[in-house]
Amino acid sequence: MKDYHVLNLGAGVQSTTLALLFAYDELRPAPNVAIFADTQEEPTYVYPHVEWLQKKCPFPIWIRTAGKLGDNLVRGVNSTGQRFVSIPAFTAGAGGKRGQVRRQCTSEYKLKPINRAVRRELLGLAYRQRIPKDMRVHHYIGISIDEAGRANKIRDRMKRYEIAHFPLIEREWTRGDCGMWLMDRVPYDVRRSACVFCPYKDDSEWFYLKTEDPEGWARALEIDEALRRPGNVINRGMDSPMYIHSSLVPLRDVALNPTAKYEQNRFKYECVGMCGV
Repeated sequence: MKDYHVLNLGAGVQSTTLALLFAYDELRPAPNVAIFADTQEEPTYVYPHVEWLQKKCPFPIWIRTAGKLGDNLVRGVNSTGQRFVSIPAFTAGAGGKRGQVRRQCTSEYKLKPINRAVRRELLGLAYRQRIPKDMRVHHYIGISIDEAGRANKIRDRMKRYEIAHFPLIEREWTRGDCGMWLMDRVPYDVRRSACVFCPYKDDSEWFYLKTEDPEGWARALEIDEALRRPGNVINRGMDSPMYIHSSLVPLRDVALNPTAKYEQNRFKYECVGMCGV
């Protein structure tokens, strides 16, 4: 068998921990490559962190993108200029009960760029070429024990030639354990990686964005307001307005409580992609 090893790098706490565990030879075998799928909508602190990892890790870190998610969202197209791709914005459902729009962004802007890079660049396959039976791709994913339920969902979507590995779960490490481990190895705080307008944020994260990343905050406000702009493709056919804050209030008007956390971090870890790891 020809085995290839890929680190799915989200550039947050957990995947940074994995990258450095491999770099320090505490995990083996080392990946052939780490791939960071860039939505081009990350907080400003993420990009210098990826550059730092590129210098620190002995294996290559590829940055691949399917386009600028927010721009395509407002235009009402996906990364190839075709059908509309939605984010999990909040909206009022029947009886005023809070609901969420279907999430398509993770697949389109996170998973597909990684899969495309693996097939075409790492394996050297042509478009639509079948994976040879003697090839296997091992994906290493930064899911910690406190999010173990996500692992089964990721395993379920793996193709026949793919094998998912969760070294942090095997070590029974939590996200907090990862943070403690990183303190002596990274010269700054590693924060969660997610689009600036990702609805899966609690108020502490929104507050940090507002006070520490004015460029990211301005972009989040722009996308939030675009969700409700009359005539936008993004809200065509919607019975209720959409919001990126769970309160169903325009983000600009939300009275943020920087100490508030959603119950059991429900929204923070709802996404089953690799956005926040």
